[in-house]
Parts: sequence; C-alpha cells; structure tokens
Amino acid sequence: MKKKVAVLAVDPVNGAGLFQYLESFYEKGISYKVFAVSDNKNIRTNSGITLLTDDLIANLKSHADEFDALLFSCGDAVPVFQQNANRDYNIDLLSVVREFSDKNKLMIGHCAASLIFEIAGITEGKRLAVHPLAKPAIQKGIATNDAVTIDGNFYTAQDEHAIPQLIPCLLEVLQ
Repeated sequence: MKKKVAVLAVDPVNGAGLFQYLESFYEKGISYKVFAVSDNKNIRTNSGITLLTDDLIANLKSHADEFDALLFSCGDAVPVFQQNANRDYNIDLLSVVREFSDKNKLMIGHCAASLIFEIAGITEGKRLAVHPLAKPAIQKGIATNDAVTIDGNFYTAQDEHAIPQLIPCLLEVLQ
C-alpha cells in the first residue's frame, strides 16, 4: 500500500525543491498534503511565485497517525525561523516534527531540514545530510559531507540539487 506524506512548506519555500518532491509523488500516485508553516495558506517561493497550500501547520498537530512520512521542504527556513521563532506556526512546526519522530515516521528533507530536526531535538546519533552552511549547527546528530544520507527513518539531502538522488530511495520506501 502506498504511503501518505505530510509536506511542510515554509514561507518562502524553495520551489525547485518542493516541486521535485510533489511531481515525483504525483507521478507515482503517492498521496500527499502540503501544510504551510505560516499563519496563512498562501505562501511564496523564493522566486516570488504565490502558492496556495492545502492546510496550515497548526491543523497537522495531533494528526501524525494519518500519515506515514513528514517532509520538510526548505526555503529561507533558517533566517525566517530565527526571526520568527516565537510565532505560533514555528512552535507548531517543532511540535509536529517531534510528534512524527516520536511515532517513528519517515523524516524527510533537504538543505536546512536537518537543522530544523536538530532544533526539534530528534537527531541524537543520526547521520544527516545538511547544507554546508548549517553543518556546524548540528551538535547531536552527525552532519555528513554526503549529498544524500539515509539513517533509519531519516532521509536527508544536502540541498535541492541532491533531491534527484534522494527521490528514488523515497519512492522505494513510499510505494
């Protein structure tokens, strides 16, 4: 049975990364729902394209059992998170990440996803691909130099250019 993926999209999201995942899922019939890490379902890509997501991160809380995987689609996640860390949607983000991890769901992401996972406190001893600029911030996980790293239920790519290497592994486990 094909799995269902909760996709988290920050504002602004890296459209090139997000669309690689969504197109692959669509083509393979993998069910997904996109949640805005925002207080508004209308978010933007880094290039300024407006996207209407399916729902808000706040509405994903306590619904991990409805999904098999959580995908964090990066964008300007770190600076935007840092500037808005106390906003409800970022508090919800960390709560949702912990909830999915506690239920041993697949944890997927690229670029700064590993850093968000680290901030949420779920990376202890996990090998993670992470953007080179975020690598020093990984303290409990183990930041690799690899384009793609799979460690247990963690599937991470260094950046959006490595997503094509990650997708075949994702499709195998999600189909």
